[in-house]
Amino acid sequence: MYHPSGSVAQQAAGSATAVLDPKGPEGRAQESEAIWFQRCTWCGTSMFHRLLCPVCRGSDLRTERSEGTGTVRHTTVVHRNTPAARNVSLIEMAEGFVVRGRVTGPLIGIHSGDRVRLSTAKDPVRGEPVFQLVDEPYRAWT
Repeated sequence: MYHPSGSVAQQAAGSATAVLDPKGPEGRAQESEAIWFQRCTWCGTSMFHRLLCPVCRGSDLRTERSEGTGTVRHTTVVHRNTPAARNVSLIEMAEGFVVRGRVTGPLIGIHSGDRVRLSTAKDPVRGEPVFQLVDEPYRAWT
């Protein structure tokens, strides 16, 4: 059985993780209030934190900055491992990729199809993006 040396494994890991490097494509540090995603140069598919394109399996990905607007596709309330209830939502961004995050606001007022805007790119406690509702929830009035 072949076991590669440690130096070879470190070199390969360094080159593969360059896609998710905290520096932007120009080599400067990224803003903290932005979501960066990858777009395949072959088929144009957008994805969040991938090393290969899920459609064509291409590895030629370019990093782009998201506008920060999206739509709630699924939301659920989590009561486990937290002192208070919190929501976890899947947000489909305007560029076409899906990201898991949290939407601020009343838990009962967050529904699928609501439009959201990025509030904080990285929550200091959980490390996930935080969104806020673009339109206030008026569902109880209709």
